[in-house]
Amino acid sequence: MKCPNCGAETTRVLDSRNSNDKTYVKRRRVCEICNYKFTTYEKMPEFVIFVLKKDGSRQIFSRNKVFAGIKKCCEKRNIQDKEIESVIDSIEMDIRQNYKNEIKSTQIGELVLKYLKSLDEVSYVRFAAVYKEFKDIKAFLEYLQKEF
Repeated sequence: MKCPNCGAETTRVLDSRNSNDKTYVKRRRVCEICNYKFTTYEKMPEFVIFVLKKDGSRQIFSRNKVFAGIKKCCEKRNIQDKEIESVIDSIEMDIRQNYKNEIKSTQIGELVLKYLKSLDEVSYVRFAAVYKEFKDIKAFLEYLQKEF
Protein backbone atom coordinates (compact mmCIF):
# COMPACT_ATOMS: atom_id res chain seq x y z
CA MET A 1 0.00 0.00 0.00
CA LYS A 2 1.38 3.40 -0.99
CA CYS A 3 1.74 6.10 1.64
CA PRO A 4 -0.56 9.02 0.76
CA ASN A 5 1.94 11.43 2.36
CA CYS A 6 5.30 10.50 0.78
CA GLY A 7 4.38 7.82 -1.79
CA ALA A 8 6.60 5.15 -0.25
CA GLU A 9 5.61 1.52 -0.86
CA THR A 10 6.63 0.33 2.60
CA THR A 11 3.70 0.59 4.99
CA ARG A 12 2.77 -1.58 7.91
CA VAL A 13 -0.66 -2.52 9.30
CA LEU A 14 -1.18 -1.45 12.92
CA ASP A 15 -4.76 -2.64 13.36
CA SER A 16 -7.45 -4.39 11.27
CA ARG A 17 -11.18 -4.62 11.92
CA ASN A 18 -14.03 -6.07 9.91
CA SER A 19 -17.13 -3.94 9.47
CA ASN A 20 -20.26 -5.15 11.26
CA ASP A 21 -21.75 -6.36 7.98
CA LYS A 22 -18.43 -7.95 6.94
CA THR A 23 -18.33 -6.11 3.60
CA TYR A 24 -15.09 -4.22 4.21
CA VAL A 25 -11.95 -4.19 6.38
CA LYS A 26 -10.80 -1.04 8.14
CA ARG A 27 -7.01 -1.00 8.47
CA ARG A 28 -4.91 1.48 10.42
CA ARG A 29 -1.50 1.78 8.71
CA VAL A 30 1.81 3.55 9.24
CA CYS A 31 4.44 4.47 6.65
CA GLU A 32 7.83 3.04 7.59
CA ILE A 33 9.62 5.93 5.85
CA CYS A 34 7.84 9.09 7.13
CA ASN A 35 5.81 7.55 10.03
CA TYR A 36 2.57 9.00 8.63
CA LYS A 37 -0.49 7.17 9.98
CA PHE A 38 -3.54 6.66 7.81
CA THR A 39 -6.66 4.50 7.51
CA THR A 40 -7.74 2.40 4.55
CA TYR A 41 -11.11 0.81 3.90
CA GLU A 42 -10.76 -2.30 1.78
CA LYS A 43 -13.77 -4.00 0.27
CA MET A 44 -13.85 -7.70 0.97
CA PRO A 45 -13.93 -9.98 -2.05
CA GLU A 46 -17.44 -10.64 -3.30
CA PHE A 47 -18.93 -13.70 -1.65
CA VAL A 48 -20.93 -15.54 -4.28
CA ILE A 49 -23.89 -17.49 -2.96
CA PHE A 50 -25.30 -20.36 -5.00
CA VAL A 51 -28.92 -21.38 -4.63
CA LEU A 52 -29.86 -25.05 -5.04
CA LYS A 53 -33.27 -25.14 -6.71
CA LYS A 54 -35.88 -27.87 -6.11
CA ASP A 55 -35.16 -29.33 -9.56
CA GLY A 56 -31.46 -29.75 -8.68
CA SER A 57 -30.16 -26.83 -10.74
CA ARG A 58 -27.94 -24.11 -9.28
CA GLN A 59 -28.31 -20.36 -9.66
CA ILE A 60 -26.45 -17.38 -8.26
CA PHE A 61 -28.35 -15.76 -5.39
CA SER A 62 -30.35 -12.81 -6.67
CA ARG A 63 -31.11 -10.01 -4.23
CA ASN A 64 -33.50 -8.58 -6.82
CA LYS A 65 -35.51 -11.79 -6.95
CA VAL A 66 -35.87 -11.89 -3.16
CA PHE A 67 -36.77 -8.18 -3.15
CA ALA A 68 -39.48 -8.73 -5.78
CA GLY A 69 -40.99 -11.61 -3.78
CA ILE A 70 -41.07 -9.64 -0.55
CA LYS A 71 -42.28 -6.46 -2.27
CA LYS A 72 -45.22 -8.39 -3.76
CA CYS A 73 -46.44 -9.62 -0.38
CA CYS A 74 -45.99 -6.12 1.11
CA GLU A 75 -48.27 -4.46 -1.46
CA LYS A 76 -50.72 -1.96 0.04
CA ARG A 77 -48.91 -2.16 3.37
CA ASN A 78 -47.09 0.82 4.87
CA ILE A 79 -43.65 -0.68 4.28
CA GLN A 80 -40.82 1.30 2.69
CA ASP A 81 -38.33 -0.18 0.22
CA LYS A 82 -35.51 0.52 2.68
CA GLU A 83 -37.25 -1.70 5.25
CA ILE A 84 -37.38 -4.50 2.68
CA GLU A 85 -33.69 -3.89 1.87
CA SER A 86 -32.93 -4.19 5.59
CA VAL A 87 -34.72 -7.56 5.71
CA ILE A 88 -32.69 -8.73 2.72
CA ASP A 89 -29.47 -7.49 4.38
CA SER A 90 -30.35 -9.62 7.41
CA ILE A 91 -31.08 -12.63 5.20
CA GLU A 92 -27.76 -12.24 3.37
CA MET A 93 -25.83 -11.86 6.63
CA ASP A 94 -27.56 -14.97 8.00
CA ILE A 95 -26.58 -16.91 4.86
CA ARG A 96 -22.95 -15.73 5.07
CA GLN A 97 -22.69 -16.67 8.74
CA ASN A 98 -24.54 -19.99 8.74
CA TYR A 99 -24.03 -21.48 5.29
CA LYS A 100 -20.91 -21.81 3.21
CA ASN A 101 -21.51 -20.58 -0.32
CA GLU A 102 -24.53 -22.74 -1.11
CA ILE A 103 -28.08 -22.70 0.23
CA LYS A 104 -31.29 -24.47 -0.76
CA SER A 105 -34.10 -22.31 -2.13
CA THR A 106 -36.34 -23.71 0.61
CA GLN A 107 -33.92 -22.44 3.25
CA ILE A 108 -34.05 -18.96 1.71
CA GLY A 109 -37.85 -19.11 1.92
CA GLU A 110 -37.62 -20.00 5.62
CA LEU A 111 -35.23 -17.08 6.21
CA VAL A 112 -37.63 -14.72 4.43
CA LEU A 113 -40.43 -15.92 6.72
CA LYS A 114 -38.22 -15.52 9.79
CA TYR A 115 -37.34 -11.90 9.07
CA LEU A 116 -40.65 -10.92 7.49
CA LYS A 117 -42.59 -12.00 10.58
CA SER A 118 -40.84 -9.35 12.68
CA LEU A 119 -41.41 -6.68 10.00
CA ASP A 120 -45.11 -7.15 9.26
CA GLU A 121 -47.40 -10.04 10.18
CA VAL A 122 -49.82 -9.49 7.28
CA SER A 123 -46.96 -9.61 4.76
CA TYR A 124 -45.67 -12.71 6.54
CA VAL A 125 -49.06 -14.43 6.13
CA ARG A 126 -49.21 -13.47 2.45
CA PHE A 127 -45.71 -14.84 1.81
CA ALA A 128 -46.43 -18.03 3.77
CA ALA A 129 -49.67 -18.59 1.82
CA VAL A 130 -47.73 -18.76 -1.44
CA TYR A 131 -44.42 -20.20 -0.24
CA LYS A 132 -45.76 -23.07 1.88
CA GLU A 133 -48.05 -24.39 -0.91
CA PHE A 134 -50.89 -25.41 1.41
CA LYS A 135 -53.21 -28.15 0.13
CA ASP A 136 -56.35 -26.50 1.48
CA ILE A 137 -57.63 -23.75 3.77
CA LYS A 138 -57.64 -26.12 6.77
CA ALA A 139 -53.89 -26.73 6.47
CA PHE A 140 -53.33 -22.98 6.11
CA LEU A 141 -55.39 -22.19 9.23
CA GLU A 142 -53.57 -24.88 11.23
CA TYR A 143 -50.26 -23.35 10.20
CA LEU A 144 -51.40 -19.87 11.26
CA GLN A 145 -52.66 -21.13 14.63
CA LYS A 146 -49.31 -22.81 15.24
CA GLU A 147 -47.36 -19.65 14.26
CA PHE A 148 -49.51 -17.14 16.14
